[in-house]
Amino acid sequence: MLQKFVYITGALDFLVGAATWAGALADPQPGQFVALMTLGTFLMMAAACLMWASKDMVNRAPVIFWQGLVRITAVSAVIYAVPQGLSQEWEYALVAFDGTIGLTYVIGMVRLTGGSFFDCLMCRSAGDLTRA
Repeated sequence: MLQKFVYITGALDFLVGAATWAGALADPQPGQFVALMTLGTFLMMAAACLMWASKDMVNRAPVIFWQGLVRITAVSAVIYAVPQGLSQEWEYALVAFDGTIGLTYVIGMVRLTGGSFFDCLMCRSAGDLTRA
């Protein structure tokens, strides 16, 4: 179940990356175009990495764990930014979506590897923990 969840939610990043490109190309803005094109490509790379990692989660858990941290960081940024007027209220929807995925990735990888949060943070996979 977790493997399919990681694979599918990872694949969705391809759509988000393409939408980011589309937004940049539809209305190119100085100071934003390069960042949005790069971000779109980064999201597509994340999609490919998550789909790859989902095929051997025990040994590739750090990839999934760190993507969970990326999503939790995005959630934290939205929670801070909206009340400060730095972002729009519709972005609160990302909190529920990305927050759930991020927590699932982080908690799921800690449980899967049998290591601690800090083991995952230091990119120790289950194979590394059994050799220690």
